[in-house]
Amino acid sequence: MTRRALVIGASGGIGTALCTVLATRGSEVTQLSRSVDGFDVTDPASVEGAMNGLCAPFDMVLIASGVLAPEGTRPEKSLAEIDAENMARVMAVNAIGPALVLQHTPRLLPQDGRCVVAVLTARVGSIGDNQLGGWYSYRAAKAAANQIVRTTAIEIARKSRKAIVVSLHPGTVETAFTKAYPGHSKVTPNEAATNLVAVLDQLTPAHNGGFFDWAGKPVPW
Repeated sequence: MTRRALVIGASGGIGTALCTVLATRGSEVTQLSRSVDGFDVTDPASVEGAMNGLCAPFDMVLIASGVLAPEGTRPEKSLAEIDAENMARVMAVNAIGPALVLQHTPRLLPQDGRCVVAVLTARVGSIGDNQLGGWYSYRAAKAAANQIVRTTAIEIARKSRKAIVVSLHPGTVETAFTKAYPGHSKVTPNEAATNLVAVLDQLTPAHNGGFFDWAGKPVPW
């Protein structure tokens, strides 16, 4: 059972639900978010200040922050719609942001004992599973995040043999993120959070560096 959990992006749909599910299980949950704490994953000073103020150790760190597209825009349907500024913003939030958080994570983990670090990415970030095209910025950012997670897993495992660092695909969740896509089969944030926590409970160090969906099935890179 998770004793102390840190949730980044705690005010979002999935982030809030993850906090609730973990707290219901008896975990002590520390929450950080932009709307409540002014925590900006794209600002190195903001990340450093907040992370340095935390009291270690945490046996679970969840990064649930993300953006589908900058406000007032939508994911690209074609190459012609690519905008450099918008793409940079999506990359900053979905890839660079998690990297900045992960940079401070090793000191927050226990020196011994099982611990889990999970970043919510997305199946659309899978290069091998891309059959539809489109969504250039979001796909690229999530693919980059997956590579960052994989590389982090290798480094952390050198010092913490019982650490598990993974990417997670939560499924399509009913949030403001997905409101514009009514045709998709969706689950509630609470269902998604419950599923993800169940997956995390089952992971072992042998799964370190993996990419898994909400049912615990591996997702192609």
